[in-house]
Amino acid sequence: MNIQEAFNSAAVDYDNLRRILIPCFDDFYKTAVEIIPGDDTAPLKVLDLGAGTGLYSGMVQSVFPNAEFTLLDLAPEMLEKAKFRFSQMGKSPKILIGDYVDTNLGDSYHIVISALSIHHLSDVDKKLLYQRIYDVLNPGGIFVNADQVLGKTPDLEKLYRQHWLDSVCAQNISEQDLKAAQKRMEYDRMATLDIQLRWLEAAGFQNVDCWYKNFSFAVFGGFRPIIGI
Repeated sequence: MNIQEAFNSAAVDYDNLRRILIPCFDDFYKTAVEIIPGDDTAPLKVLDLGAGTGLYSGMVQSVFPNAEFTLLDLAPEMLEKAKFRFSQMGKSPKILIGDYVDTNLGDSYHIVISALSIHHLSDVDKKLLYQRIYDVLNPGGIFVNADQVLGKTPDLEKLYRQHWLDSVCAQNISEQDLKAAQKRMEYDRMATLDIQLRWLEAAGFQNVDCWYKNFSFAVFGGFRPIIGI
């Protein structure tokens, strides 16, 4: 089973388990939405990389009702869920099926977001993607990555993993769902927060920061500078 097949097979119950599998769910997503600046009535263009079922982008759409979304993911079954989510809000996002490592990202966007996806890339591809994101952002635009990061020492990574396991088991997750989640985690290729912040700065982003962190769950990103600033 490859990563596309793993996430296609998880599409049916994926959202139902989010609050269990993300112990800090509320604060994690709340920060990822609240950090986005701007007029909530503006006709913004938003790109969601690894959009999945549209959970994160749906939250952003609810705050920015006039935003136009492009949802990119390699799992068609996930994107069908996203289309339904948006249809419930009377919206019809542009859907792109493909790997965002080599898929044309389009022209330009005010906002690029991603949730729990980029950590599946190799370090080389992460760095390349951060540069591609910078290149399609409008000046003044923001990139927000709500993702999982590697502990910067083996001891910290062990702590992060054990905390996650203890947290989900405390929520009485079924053995089947736990094994399925751990199977998907085999595709994780996480990098530390510190090195990713440096990669963002090297790509040209300014005001790079981590706006939220809870063990391995982090919300971080930066802004494309306004020309002349």
